[in-house]
Amino acid sequence: MRIDINSDLGESFGPWRKGHDEELLSIVTSANIACGFHAGDPLEMRKTVAICRRNDVGIGAHPGFNDLIGFGRREISGIPPDELKAMVIYQIGALQAIAAAEQGAVTHVKMHGALANMASRSEKLAEILIAAVQEVAADLIIIAIASTGLESAAQRLGAPYVGEIFADRAYNDDGTLVSRSQPGAMIRQPEQCAENVLRAVESGALTSQNGVKVPVSAGTVCVHGDTPNSVAIAAAVRERLDQSGVEVRRFA
Repeated sequence: MRIDINSDLGESFGPWRKGHDEELLSIVTSANIACGFHAGDPLEMRKTVAICRRNDVGIGAHPGFNDLIGFGRREISGIPPDELKAMVIYQIGALQAIAAAEQGAVTHVKMHGALANMASRSEKLAEILIAAVQEVAADLIIIAIASTGLESAAQRLGAPYVGEIFADRAYNDDGTLVSRSQPGAMIRQPEQCAENVLRAVESGALTSQNGVKVPVSAGTVCVHGDTPNSVAIAAAVRERLDQSGVEVRRFA
């Protein structure tokens, strides 16, 4: 068995600091880098890419809604498909240019926050987002929340993808994430996170808040970079996987 550990990083901008990127990039194997819409700025993107290069961490674009105030976690409806596509293409392209300047390359794309959650429920939206990624480069791997509409759309369109589970989030019975506005949505105890991940990897199923088993085929597990104790969670998850004989390595 093997799995990748990813984290959403590069989310600081200007004088505003967020997350523990340097520490996390010594633990995780893939990074999803904010591209300036929901967080991040050009300098922060370049700094994060440079650390990824030093640590042999996979470089991924993390496009989201143009929503700095809401950190990309507010759902925005009514955006025409051509505008959605342009929004995603623009963000991926920005990171590709910065990665090239650092002698690196973007290998994957993970939608951020509300955009990803909406796509996990709506295959029509998922198809639009996947089409945008493929217009940039057909070989870009899409990180899709496992067992959701986003994964189904990637399968149907023949897009390269990897199924994702979350170390620090609770699940609904349909495999979607419990809204952050609900009690218990975030799991903050490192050992509990590590145990949940190992159980999901070994059994091929997640357990929802109501005890429902949701079958998943996971190639990567996410530890959110903005969780206050994200470094402890990531370290606990990696240690538990290592101790249990699960190989932790990049999927790309």
